[in-house]
Amino acid sequence: MRKILVLAVLAGLASCGDQTTTNDTHDQPDPAAGAATSPPVTQPTSAASSDIAWEGSEPGITPFIAFVRLRGANIADVRSVAYRIAPKPGSVSKAVRVLYTREALESRGRVPAADQIVLPVFGLYSDHNNELAIELNFADCSTQSLAGIVTTAAYTDPTGAYANPVFIKNRAAGSELGFDFFAMKSGSGTPVVVDTDGAIRWVGVSNESSISSAFADNGFVIGDQRSTRLWRVELDGTVTPASFEAPSNYRRFHHNIDPGKTGLLAEFDTFTDRETTINEFTWAGGYFKEWDFVKIVTEHLTSAGDDPGLLVRPSVDWFHTNAALYDPRDDSLVVSAREHFIMNVDYETGAIRWVLGDPTKYWYSFPSLRAKALTLTSGLYPIGQHALSITSDGLLLTFNAGQPSENQPAGAPIGESRTYSAVSAYRIDAATMTATEVWNFDYGKTLFSDHCSSVYEASGKSLLITYARAENWRYARLVGLNGAHEVVFDFQYPARGCNTSWNAVPVPFENMNFL
Repeated sequence: MRKILVLAVLAGLASCGDQTTTNDTHDQPDPAAGAATSPPVTQPTSAASSDIAWEGSEPGITPFIAFVRLRGANIADVRSVAYRIAPKPGSVSKAVRVLYTREALESRGRVPAADQIVLPVFGLYSDHNNELAIELNFADCSTQSLAGIVTTAAYTDPTGAYANPVFIKNRAAGSELGFDFFAMKSGSGTPVVVDTDGAIRWVGVSNESSISSAFADNGFVIGDQRSTRLWRVELDGTVTPASFEAPSNYRRFHHNIDPGKTGLLAEFDTFTDRETTINEFTWAGGYFKEWDFVKIVTEHLTSAGDDPGLLVRPSVDWFHTNAALYDPRDDSLVVSAREHFIMNVDYETGAIRWVLGDPTKYWYSFPSLRAKALTLTSGLYPIGQHALSITSDGLLLTFNAGQPSENQPAGAPIGESRTYSAVSAYRIDAATMTATEVWNFDYGKTLFSDHCSSVYEASGKSLLITYARAENWRYARLVGLNGAHEVVFDFQYPARGCNTSWNAVPVPFENMNFL
């Protein structure tokens, strides 16, 4: 429904035709009858008569954010404001382009008076004279252009990690890539947005982890890895705590927050179980749908006569959820259980439909789970996998870390291990209970990141890959691939465990709309 509303609003913004008005001529004499006619009277457009001017600007909470004051009597006729930040000389990444409708500005308190707009501007370069172009769109579909300079202060990175990326490969001018900006989920503060040239373009102010976070509705939703606190960080720097509480038996967020059926999927530790609980929530309505994998797996094993106590051990990290997704094609929840497999369960009932994992691991010794196992027809089994998503052509995409199980009973098989990590894309055929690795990207088997890490698809089948702790935990590597899986850029930061870039996701600073 939200997508339909967005398209409707954008269609409205694009529906402007002739920007002049004329007298109604329906009752005028027919010129062919020889009657005299008068030329239509053209009225000046709102843009032509506008007195709106750039009054000044103030810095935001970091140098990447500012607020530009626009003032004039014609503010009342403005229905949207867009801005563009010119790229630095030598930059290959696209310009930042953001549009706010009047309703979006008003809802954020950015129209404080009838003759004033305070425009939030984010995506600025630090320590730079940023060239800003502003376009005002009026109710009569005319437009007014303003231009100015926003001078920003230098930024001192409190983590010391992000200011100076080391490039293995710079993005070349003219290179095709389906994204230009991405957010790294940091264990030391807010997410950090950089462009594909490696320049920091946004960061907030916080020393709290944003590992458990999602980019949603043009802002970051962040869960506390020490408690069940939840908050939003807007791109203008505004922070808003959630108005609802987590269930009382929940202890803390862990790992990811991912897109769900109608909301977001959050992963929790409870006071009795470790890394086995997922709950879907909306920002407006709170938590509404829980999956307890202690219960789901126990009931499945018990119903088939297997002993659940041999596998399900709530006091230890026996399952280890680290990612989830909703698949609308079969109304299912798909979960990455790092210790075992990828599991598909019915969204409503939690019934296990299939699992995809290494059959040399301990889980395969349980007949009831073996009965749900997909047969891999070709390619690599997912082991130690992180990050799940569905590609534009319907494949199951994951970061295939290559790490064996770590928390199985003494003497139990831990499965295969590899010396490199890969990105794997699978076609699932639930009818035949088979899976095929359609393609993988292993970077010549040169990089291994045993934990954390991610891969997500962007426009044109481009990919953003995070190797969260590559080269013996020394570096976080960020790699961009085009649709042909060719490396477009590759740069790295010092790794601090998984804290530099636990996951990274594309964010559309080049075309962002607040409606």
